Amino acid sequence: MLGRNAPGRGCSSRVTQLSPSVLSSSYFLIHLVKKRIYSKSFFSYQMLQVHLMVCFLSQSWDAYFRNAQASSPVGEAEERRPSMLLQGRAMSQTPAMSLKVVEDHLAVHNLIRAYQVQNHNDFAPTFIVTPDDASQTLGFYGLDESDLDKTFQLPSTTFIGGHETTLPLREIIHRLETSYCGHIGMEFMFINNVEQCQWIRQKFETPGIMKFTDREKRTLLARLVRSTRFEDFLARKWSSEKRFGLEGCEVLIPALKMIIDRSSAAGIESVIIGMPHRGRLNVLANVVRKDLDQIFCQFDPKLEAADEGSGDVKYHLGMYHERINRETDKNITLSLMANPSHLEAVDPVVQGKTKAEQFYRGDTEGKKVMSILMHGDAAFAGQGVVYETFHLSELPSYTTLGTIHVVVNNQIGFTTDPRMARSSPYPTDVARVVNAPIFHVNADDPEAVMYVCRVAAEWRSTFNKDVVIDLVCYRRFGHNEMDEPMFTQPLMYKQIRKQEHVLKKYADKLISEGVVTLQEFEEEVAKYDKICEEAYTASKDEKILHIRHWLDSPWPNFFTAEGEPKCMSYPPTGLTDEVLKHIGEAASSVPLQDFSIHSGVSRILRGRADMVSKRTVDWALGEYMAFGSLLKDGIHVRLSGQDVERGTFSHRHHVLHDQEVDKRFCIPLNHLSPDQAPYTVCNSSLSEYGVLGFELGFAMASPNALVCWEAQFGDFHNTAQCIIDQFISSGQAKWVRNNGIVLLLPHGMEGMGPEHSSARPERFLQMSKDDPDRYPFTGDFEVQQLYDCNWIVVNCSTPANYFHVLRRQILLPFRKPLIIFTPKSLLRLPEARSSFDEMTTGTKFRRIIPDEGPASKNPGKVKRVIFCTGKVYYELAKERKQLKLEDTVAVVRLEQISPFPFDLIKAEVELYDNAEMIWCQEEHKNMGYYDYVRPRFLTVLSNKKPVWYVGRDPAAAPATGNKFTHLAELKRFMDTAFDLSAFEGRSF
Repeated sequence: MLGRNAPGRGCSSRVTQLSPSVLSSSYFLIHLVKKRIYSKSFFSYQMLQVHLMVCFLSQSWDAYFRNAQASSPVGEAEERRPSMLLQGRAMSQTPAMSLKVVEDHLAVHNLIRAYQVQNHNDFAPTFIVTPDDASQTLGFYGLDESDLDKTFQLPSTTFIGGHETTLPLREIIHRLETSYCGHIGMEFMFINNVEQCQWIRQKFETPGIMKFTDREKRTLLARLVRSTRFEDFLARKWSSEKRFGLEGCEVLIPALKMIIDRSSAAGIESVIIGMPHRGRLNVLANVVRKDLDQIFCQFDPKLEAADEGSGDVKYHLGMYHERINRETDKNITLSLMANPSHLEAVDPVVQGKTKAEQFYRGDTEGKKVMSILMHGDAAFAGQGVVYETFHLSELPSYTTLGTIHVVVNNQIGFTTDPRMARSSPYPTDVARVVNAPIFHVNADDPEAVMYVCRVAAEWRSTFNKDVVIDLVCYRRFGHNEMDEPMFTQPLMYKQIRKQEHVLKKYADKLISEGVVTLQEFEEEVAKYDKICEEAYTASKDEKILHIRHWLDSPWPNFFTAEGEPKCMSYPPTGLTDEVLKHIGEAASSVPLQDFSIHSGVSRILRGRADMVSKRTVDWALGEYMAFGSLLKDGIHVRLSGQDVERGTFSHRHHVLHDQEVDKRFCIPLNHLSPDQAPYTVCNSSLSEYGVLGFELGFAMASPNALVCWEAQFGDFHNTAQCIIDQFISSGQAKWVRNNGIVLLLPHGMEGMGPEHSSARPERFLQMSKDDPDRYPFTGDFEVQQLYDCNWIVVNCSTPANYFHVLRRQILLPFRKPLIIFTPKSLLRLPEARSSFDEMTTGTKFRRIIPDEGPASKNPGKVKRVIFCTGKVYYELAKERKQLKLEDTVAVVRLEQISPFPFDLIKAEVELYDNAEMIWCQEEHKNMGYYDYVRPRFLTVLSNKKPVWYVGRDPAAAPATGNKFTHLAELKRFMDTAFDLSAFEGRSF
């Protein structure tokens, strides 16, 4: 097969002009021949022809060789002169004949390159989807049949010669066909690194390199037996159950085990795995080594579920297991991540967890922890998060130093064939964006698969870069075992039904080679069948289905042995004045000498120093205090997102940049004390889905870290909704997995238009699981509520409360996701500052902030209580003061919205028993908090009094794009909020 895209002799190309002295230089010609410049993309074949002709006309070959050797040292002359083969032919022929010799050599070199570039010919096991035939005739390169027995010098860019430097053209083509036109196809010539390309060529072109010992073949057969017989066993016992079996790609199991074996041998101690549903049970059983009886339990519909959450279907569950790798006799930890049906959503989560494990182990070179990601062909090409995840692969704060991607290429997606599923030739083309080599391999050739997996593991170990294995296989049944694929792919499935099982083919091959006997093979099959039957019998004794047996990210010593919190309380979150002052001084200074900062940043630091001297904090300084105090206590803090180092609103400045020295920067929070934990603050790529998934995975690795993701604007979480819905809000219920990730979502109606106003709090509140109609009465009210909820939603109105809620996130005896609607205009509002007195020893997060003005002193005179949350409080307080209603109207701030603080709201309602209750929000009525808080207020009020709504009217868009309309809406609902007769005569 000859390359379609190779440069042809007849192509036209513009010739670059060079000086006559260069053109006439003998060295120029020999440099071209020796160094193979013609293979570079910037140098055309025609250009080379012109230069060669000039060289031949200017001097004879004979004179060149005499002069070159006379004027150069021995080593240099040896480097400069062409091969002995070229010398011999050129010196014995006329210049015209010598030119033909060189042209033929260049043609052969182009031919070799064509194989390397476009070589994907015979790797599809069923020929269901056949790649384009790119073969050309020898004439395409100016060669013909008479050249087949001529001997040619091999270029340095091929290893097909082994120890030989010259070969006949016929043998060159034969060896190229062997390397590139069998069951393995390679895409690597797009990689712009010569060393890496040479490494791959050597691995696949060297004659006889793909060899396996008899022991390796027997091991492969045994693994293939387990993979195949496991699926057969499930099919026999539960023929009508969905299991998304591996039939058609049984070689995946030995493939993964080969990758793990080679990686373990290279020093890897932990492997984090992500995969879709197809083949998951087999991977759990035969790779991770989950107990078979626990897998079989999942098929029993009569088992009662333990009270640990909602659970999930068996082909979504994960597992964590530490065991001895039998091939290397080393300990290895395998973690298969649980994931939803949203294909590829788990990719960035796996990468984040891998990065975290590398971080905590000090594995800066990726030599101890790695990730393996499995994909379906349709999802790999179709899901954008694949692209987002690839683009994290070489970013300093996100790289996992090489991931091995394994694509189970069924050549179909549910019922859609590749012609309708992608525009690219292969499903793996997305990997080209990061220069990852792609190895296509026929999954019906187990030894070819094993060799590719071995090379992939060695590539990752050598270069710490991503690599893709495309297992070109088929799906023996439909999308699931109950599906009928003949409806949509009749011809394809007629062919699949004729396809012989890979286990039988490989067993017959080894038996014919004398590697195993038929009896040994049958004994291996019987042995595994017996293991399955015994596990099936044992599974009948199980009475309760425990989800926690499937935990993929355990936290040793954080919970009790039963997985429960060690206590149900937490200490106050305040700090001493000394600690606050120390952190404040760090926040307002530059710890490095001779460091030139921007004048605007210098002004900000002076402002912080002034606040510290006055014992006050704004939002940025309050956050600094929270982060700094946790770092001093040994808690790692990681803040990630778009532009978080400076902050979207230029308020944070956690990374200072030297104005005189390029790439010199300083992070003051890493200079607090010698024994502090490290602080990671990193601007992310312009991705939400991928980056939020990554940070979620990072937060899974350890409970002793504060991991925060900040959206550039709150509504930017829209494109990460899959991570929020499928992992963050429901992850604990489905997979018994605690996670303490913090989402910082800038929110507030500032007249900036529909897109930069609302963080969509209604979505988070709708997914909060607390019952609006039930008043909880158990234990420590605050902590018990937090333990029972699925996440915590807050909208803090003071820097002090923001400080406390961040610290509480770590001091709680369990972990829950924390959603914080952060401010924009309040960042610089003078009224929105807090005193050290609100943050000192003994203080803690305030779930509500009651009215502390004249109204609270004489509650009997209060006619209206306005409950609100967030920024609108300051607008209400300003309006109330102007109207002189401070003793008549009380304003209560709801800081923790979910779980709803029933106990504190009840106390406020009882305090102002004679007043009417108002809920005021700046969001539109069908958005924001109203639909969440109203039924809960009515529960507190026993449905005896109404809670009236004050705010913007219902709307389709979150905010207006017109500043005048924005201000008119604000005035309208402010007038209503303080019109004490606004709701007179209305019925409840």
